[in-house]
Amino acid sequence: MEYLLELNNISKSFPGVKALDDVTVKVRPNTVHALVGENGAGKSTLMKCLFGIYKKDSGSIILSRKEVSFATTAEAMRGGIAMVHQELNQVHTRSVMENVWLHRFPKFHNIPGTVDHKKTYRDTEKIFNDMDIHIDPRAIIRTLSTAQRQMVEIAKAVSFGAKVIVLDEPTSSLADNEVMLLFKIIELLKKRGCGVIYISHRMNEILRISDDVTIMRDGKHVSSDSAKNLTIGEIIKRMVGRELTNVYPAKTNKPGEVMLEADHFSCVFRNVKNVSFKARKGEILGFAGLVGAGRTELVESLFGLSTLKSGNLKKNGKPINNHTPIQAMKNRFALVTEERRATGIFAPLDIQENTVICNLKSYLRGKIYLSKKKMLSDTLKEIKRFSIKTVSTKTKIRSLSGGNQQKVILGRWMLTEPDVLLLDEPTRGIDVGAKYEIYQIMIDLASEGKSILMVSSELPELLGVCDRIIVMSNGQVAGDVDPKVTSQEEIMALAGKFVE
Repeated sequence: MEYLLELNNISKSFPGVKALDDVTVKVRPNTVHALVGENGAGKSTLMKCLFGIYKKDSGSIILSRKEVSFATTAEAMRGGIAMVHQELNQVHTRSVMENVWLHRFPKFHNIPGTVDHKKTYRDTEKIFNDMDIHIDPRAIIRTLSTAQRQMVEIAKAVSFGAKVIVLDEPTSSLADNEVMLLFKIIELLKKRGCGVIYISHRMNEILRISDDVTIMRDGKHVSSDSAKNLTIGEIIKRMVGRELTNVYPAKTNKPGEVMLEADHFSCVFRNVKNVSFKARKGEILGFAGLVGAGRTELVESLFGLSTLKSGNLKKNGKPINNHTPIQAMKNRFALVTEERRATGIFAPLDIQENTVICNLKSYLRGKIYLSKKKMLSDTLKEIKRFSIKTVSTKTKIRSLSGGNQQKVILGRWMLTEPDVLLLDEPTRGIDVGAKYEIYQIMIDLASEGKSILMVSSELPELLGVCDRIIVMSNGQVAGDVDPKVTSQEEIMALAGKFVE
């Protein structure tokens, strides 16, 4: 059989851990090849070896029948390999076409140091037309939706003449209609002869979009099969090495009296308009809605990240003011943000520093010194609680997988002992096994009497974990539904409703 790309017997070690152990993956032309596994399975490391970010210890990479070895990402892209990362790395203040042609702008009459803006526009427009992408090349990147920004990155990959395009968790922050647009683009890429490596934790997507599926576990190759020969249950079993019969833990929490009450919340600059709701002790309250519905803006306003235009907030029947995050933390609120890399982790710092950073006052000794022993003890406790895969508390957090980074953030907030936990897409980019662990921790915390507000774009997740779901549309509450009796169809109908 002829392959477009062959990763043969790839191994890669870091101090104290073997990240890849003799892994082989072969990609056919005109196909989507899914790469799946738990966080820490080695998927990202394998792709970084392919893309020139890491140097493999052993093995070979064959592209179009020729052995290649890329020392840099620029070499990889010139060689026909492109990668669209989960966290998009774009110049937000520049235009779409400038981002597409960054570092290789067409020159005006081939004069060094000049840019032919008209040709840049025409070339970008041609690629967009060929891919049926409807975006103004002159638009500023920051004004686009996440889905549109992903389209720009894929178009950039095509502009390099990429033969293999790696999509890392491409739908983790997309609404259903945006997912369909992405799938349409992927089909166009296949018809152009590209091979697409598709990394995702969403099982339904994998079987829907993929032709072949490779499963990894603990840095090793488990299996490679045609997608049509697999089921979701079989994929999960191979991923985690065991049967996972229940996707969601048993609900043991019992909602009690009202803990949090928001009354006619409106923000000055954010999409939150006259929102009222109540959240009870021991309750997991979900927030559903389409992208732009105002869910993230609401939880951020509850944490003091937005200026209120009007509205009142009560906790345990008493008025409180969360005008700033510091006030919110004093009122025992915690916020896990949607954009992990941008607003969640402190990338240059290690795991211990990231874990204790919100709780430093508790480690003071004599108002001057911090107790290293106590900080280490608390960090180890959270590593154990969340099953964080790391060789040391001194490991830089940026070297962890996305799921393990999210676990560190959750552990950070647990040390502050919050009463109200605001979770914005808490399982985004996290594998099935780790999701279950986080769901269980959420239920355990609710059982302790904490109030949990959870934003999620995955309706099955909201239905499986939450005690109640508030549906938002256009910055307002469109409905309040019971997961036991509602359906995905009802939620979507409410999410598409324009509330006057």
